[in-house]
Amino acid sequence: MQTNTNFSRGADAQGQFGSFGGRFVAESLMPLILDLEQAFNTALSEPNFLAELDRFQAEFVGRPSPLYFAERLTELYGGAKIYFKREELNHTGAHKINNCIGQVLLAKRMGKTRIIAETGAGMHGVATATVAARFGLPCVVYMGATDIERQRDNVSRMRLMGAEIVPVTSGTGTLKDAMNEALRDWVTNVDNTFYMIGTVAGPHPYPTMVREFQAVIGRETRVQMQAREGRLPDSLVACIGGGSNAMGLFHAFLDDPSVQLIGVEAAGEGLDSGKHAASLKGGVAGVLHGNRTYLLQDNDGQITDAHSVSAGLDYPGIGPEHAWLHEQGRVDYAAVTDTEALDAFHVCCRQEGIIPALETAHALAEVAKRAPLLPKDHLMVVCLSGRGDKDMPTVLRLMEEKA
Repeated sequence: MQTNTNFSRGADAQGQFGSFGGRFVAESLMPLILDLEQAFNTALSEPNFLAELDRFQAEFVGRPSPLYFAERLTELYGGAKIYFKREELNHTGAHKINNCIGQVLLAKRMGKTRIIAETGAGMHGVATATVAARFGLPCVVYMGATDIERQRDNVSRMRLMGAEIVPVTSGTGTLKDAMNEALRDWVTNVDNTFYMIGTVAGPHPYPTMVREFQAVIGRETRVQMQAREGRLPDSLVACIGGGSNAMGLFHAFLDDPSVQLIGVEAAGEGLDSGKHAASLKGGVAGVLHGNRTYLLQDNDGQITDAHSVSAGLDYPGIGPEHAWLHEQGRVDYAAVTDTEALDAFHVCCRQEGIIPALETAHALAEVAKRAPLLPKDHLMVVCLSGRGDKDMPTVLRLMEEKA
């Protein structure tokens, strides 16, 4: 069902995408949220801010990221012509830095002197620690104890750049629990602290703000594909936890009905197993972390634990714009199991000489299903959201267990 032809218009004045989004926060945070919204809207209208953002994107992040023809993967599947949007070549190794550069420039304009963040796979934490170091701001990153154990290299990188890592042991010790603790810190330190959310979730204006800073991915893809093939792509594929790399890729194409958009959730051990992180395929609407969206919940409305082999997708919710696009039928959402993602991880390593993040491997697994069934003139772009160096301990352990 596609009932809307202006999908790129974004949230309304209350920060809602249809019935999703909004700002469900403590009363003490509301003035700060409104200040942030005003600062964000003002910054976007000022040429000086946009020029400074562009300069850091080019000289610090390394943009534009390449659009790469995955020739051997295309030959292997024998169908669609597959391109990679190489966000893993950004400074810090993932798309997360696009958003962190934008948010740290806002924090400086607002006079904030302390940065906090939460992280799951560690890539947002690394990007946050990186920009905090660059701008000389103290930084505290909340991270679940489970994720600290499986993402040790990223923890070391954050510490090297001066960030304080606070282990979170409540719940399952993953991203949801880390976000809870970061929100508690923010409520306590509203005067001097800027909370740098890493995905298109949270109270308004965060979903819109993060998407705006990530939308450079899709804008570049549009220009690069026109230059390479002389037309728009036929389909775009991206993995989804909260959904920032996907919204960044999709947004520039939302109002192009010829372009199919495919988001890939983590089905974990299977949608019927109860151990997955597929909020759209296996969840219902509810409120968490300041916004209304699709969530994994039990019959009493309590948030249930998510599961994914990839720490970055291990979250029981999804950004509210994705929830809206799902109900509008504009984006086709699929789900991929841990096993399928791991198989795609190895195929990408061997066919293209690229070690993808386990998050990205979910998108590649969906490509493996769809590309062979498509004609050879079909142009498919996959967002390579991050590199897989951080996942080597997890992958090697699973390979040993399987041997």
